[in-house]
Amino acid sequence: MAARGKLRIYLGAAPGVGKTYAMLEEGQRLRTQGADVIIGFVEPHGRRPTAAMAEGIETVPRRAMAHRGADFTEMDVDAVLVRDPQVALVDELAHTNVPGSRNAKRWQDVEELLDAGIDVVTTLNVQHLESLNDVVAQITGVRQRERLPDEVARRADQIELVDLPPEAVRRRMTHGAIYPPDRIEAALTHYFRVGNLTALRELALLWLADRVEEGLQRYRTEHGIAAPWETRERILVGLTGGREGETLIRRAARITARTPGSELLALHVTPGDALAGTDPAVLAEQRALVESLGGSYHQTTAADVVQGLLDFARAENVTQIVLGAGRRGLLGSLLRGHVGRRTIRESGPVDVHVVTHEEAAGAAGLALPRPGRGTGRKRFLPAMASAAVLLPALTTVLTALRGRLDLSSDLVLYLLVVVVVALVGGLGPALLVAIAAGLLATYYFTVPVHTFDVERGNDIIALAVFVVVAVLVGTAAGTVTRRTYQATRATAEAAALSRLATAMMHGQDLPALVEQLRENFGLAAVSLLERAPGPAAPPRWFVVASAGERPPERPYDADLESPIDEYLTLAARGRGLSADDQDIFAACATQLGIAHAQGRVALQAAETGTREAAERSRAMALAMAVRDLRAALTVTSTVLIRLTDGTRDRPPRERRLLAEARESARRAEQLAGDLEDLGRLHAGALELHLRPVDVGEVLTTVLDDLGPGGRTISVSLPEELPDVIADAAVLARVLTSVAAEALSRGGSDTSPALTAEVSDDRLVMRMTGVGAEADAGSLSVRLARDLVEAMGGTLGVRAGHRRGTGWALTLALPVVARHPGAAGR
Repeated sequence: MAARGKLRIYLGAAPGVGKTYAMLEEGQRLRTQGADVIIGFVEPHGRRPTAAMAEGIETVPRRAMAHRGADFTEMDVDAVLVRDPQVALVDELAHTNVPGSRNAKRWQDVEELLDAGIDVVTTLNVQHLESLNDVVAQITGVRQRERLPDEVARRADQIELVDLPPEAVRRRMTHGAIYPPDRIEAALTHYFRVGNLTALRELALLWLADRVEEGLQRYRTEHGIAAPWETRERILVGLTGGREGETLIRRAARITARTPGSELLALHVTPGDALAGTDPAVLAEQRALVESLGGSYHQTTAADVVQGLLDFARAENVTQIVLGAGRRGLLGSLLRGHVGRRTIRESGPVDVHVVTHEEAAGAAGLALPRPGRGTGRKRFLPAMASAAVLLPALTTVLTALRGRLDLSSDLVLYLLVVVVVALVGGLGPALLVAIAAGLLATYYFTVPVHTFDVERGNDIIALAVFVVVAVLVGTAAGTVTRRTYQATRATAEAAALSRLATAMMHGQDLPALVEQLRENFGLAAVSLLERAPGPAAPPRWFVVASAGERPPERPYDADLESPIDEYLTLAARGRGLSADDQDIFAACATQLGIAHAQGRVALQAAETGTREAAERSRAMALAMAVRDLRAALTVTSTVLIRLTDGTRDRPPRERRLLAEARESARRAEQLAGDLEDLGRLHAGALELHLRPVDVGEVLTTVLDDLGPGGRTISVSLPEELPDVIADAAVLARVLTSVAAEALSRGGSDTSPALTAEVSDDRLVMRMTGVGAEADAGSLSVRLARDLVEAMGGTLGVRAGHRRGTGWALTLALPVVARHPGAAGR
């Protein structure tokens, strides 16, 4: 199987910066070096230098296609595959192919070429990137219909920026090097304004800088470089979920502001087995504050908070860390360690700032640790370490106070140690400490001392009761610990799903959602993969979205896989997850599947909008052609009139033929007018002035325009005919067309009849006696129907009336006409 081809993209900030020229120039360079180069598709847009640069390079003939009566050409993928060159030049990577093509998008054509081992050089404008679509629309006021998934561009082996200053682009536009002369003025005053071009240029530079950063991170990962490279300052603020977070964020933002080009990041590390002590509402407020200051918020999961913080810092090439002074009491710091001191000790070359805050002021005293977040080996060692510190210390103090305290007081203090250990480690450590405390009390505080013999019966009872009570307390503490663990696991799952759902509601794209999922679980890389439909051995997988370094491209490349449906699966690489974490991971995978489905629906809606825009453009093009036709018909009619006036001495047959020609020219001119108005109407270029219109006056005008035929129409109207909401001129035209159609198709024994009545806040006018051949599809009737619908009414054929087939026209009444009393209120 041939190795996959390499993709090279020439990226530009706007049309006309020279992307296609640079692509062709690269093709000529490769060709002179002996490479087999062909042109798969190049669109020179009438630019002579671009066309000249393409000379000498073999061009594979395009595939001709027809769509809705128009002819198009697209790249012939099959022909390129058969030709099998080393390099193919393919312009406009984000292009949408004509419906009926092999693939919906040109980038999918390029993927086929790459899979066949063909290197591809292509072009792309930054405004077509999916992640920047909304930003570009906000800057330029134009929403791009042709969009390219960022993942496609990110997979490119090389991206080169073709850059021109905005002033140079505008000069090229003025000289006619970008658009034809009739579009230059509009382009310079709208899309190609200096501000727009400057903003698009900055977007292109920033997007490409991020890709360079990804390449640097990939290089550091592949070469095992863990130490940060200070290519630019990255300030990371650690958030615990406490109220002091706002102080830390603002302090970190001030450090960032003093260093141009630096980046602000905020990180909350969730312990791997719980979410204890964090308030989601507080974290949401702090996230909003970080983003308002131009930073980015991240959340990850780690069994060790300090290790999770430092792993993230190394992965993101962080140069400075901002932490808050510890909120734990003295006892908690002794038992569990101080996060700030550990971070400083293990951070290596990364600078650590420890910032004081109000929440730290009350943390200097003694405080009991919170209940352990789980049981097992992770909590056993800290619990036994605390016992190893507390039992000797308490025994030393009680020995010094011997004679002042009796055995019951000593046992109560030992029981306090048992409770502390139970809160830290659960039942097992508590039972061991209870036995050890009983032995210490027997050895040091019962008579005779320094032996395990007990002489007094009361001491024996006290020791026995102590051991029983300690066991009960340890059991209760273990049960509380397990229930706390289960509750915090449920909270963790709900919080993870909530964060993902919130991001989906805020419109984040799939790559951002996948990145958030990767951070939440502390994974090295995550990919959302989609299997190509149809039988294939082995199955073909496509990366829908990915995050992290070297994301898996197939499920069997991953350390963890969570299938979503028959075609979608979520694959991850990195640390192993517990069974509980895998359940949450699977739930998040389902959410990503929903987001992917929603994105497809949105894409289909956008493509529908594109087709509608194309339909409007086609209608406007038709209108322009019809105007030219009308001009030619006007000249023809004028010539025929002059010929008719000069043929009095001609034979009757010639005069009759000229008269028929004049009538045919008149009908053709009228037909062209109808076509023009229909095209303008469909293109949204026909203005209507809707207001209350007197139907009686309009009918009088219509009957006069019909001439003698108008006097044969029977009119029956109510005495008080209400006004309707319409455009008077358009309504007259509609009624004239309908009446003329009725006269031309009416039977010899009947005459058309026009009636009107009010029904359900609308006026219904009926033209009956049309005969059995009423044609709803004729051009004049179709135009009349579309004009009526544009005014908010309806026009259609009504069969089965006692006077034969007829037309029914309905129009809305003004509010006053619907509710006569409204005018006097």
